[in-house]
Amino acid sequence: MSRREGSLEDPQADSSASPLPHLEAKIQQTHSLARLLTKYAEQLLQEYVQHQGDPFGLPGFSPPRLPVADLSDPAPGHAGLPVPERLRLDAAALAALPPLLDVVRRLQGELNPLALRLLGRLEDAARQVRALGAAVEAVLAALGAESRGPRPEPAAAAVAAATASAGVFPAKVLGFRVCGLYLEWVSRTEADLGQLAPGGPA
Repeated sequence: MSRREGSLEDPQADSSASPLPHLEAKIQQTHSLARLLTKYAEQLLQEYVQHQGDPFGLPGFSPPRLPVADLSDPAPGHAGLPVPERLRLDAAALAALPPLLDVVRRLQGELNPLALRLLGRLEDAARQVRALGAAVEAVLAALGAESRGPRPEPAAAAVAAATASAGVFPAKVLGFRVCGLYLEWVSRTEADLGQLAPGGPA
């Protein structure tokens, strides 16, 4: 599958056109990108597990749910929030993910230097999630509900690196956790944008 399929190009809209079709097109494009990245995230998690050795991938193995600074699972009540608020939370999570994915890629470069496809997927994931985050921000701005506050990238990366320095197994668990959060948040973003996409739920 070509990487270009996941690119997000802003349509060249006529300045005299109604903003509504432009907004719908932006939402539809962003939703399509989120759907594509959900598939990529599933592939990344599967490939990550394949390269970690036992006990990763064994039936019944459940690694500890390591806390990750500035990034957590979507809250149980996430789906009950208004869509703009959900998208703000999505945008914040997407902004925190790239430096974490970069940390995981560096660690895997040390642990699995010959796993070139995995390393490439991690590098692509960091770039692609930045693109998705920017697109969600653009949707929020178009809705008049811009996202809030400074981004936590430096703190997230520093804490991730410190956690990983504890040893090989914690480093592997951290990568598993980050890849899992990447999948959860792009999937959540896809679902939230689906609420706004033409033909989506009312």
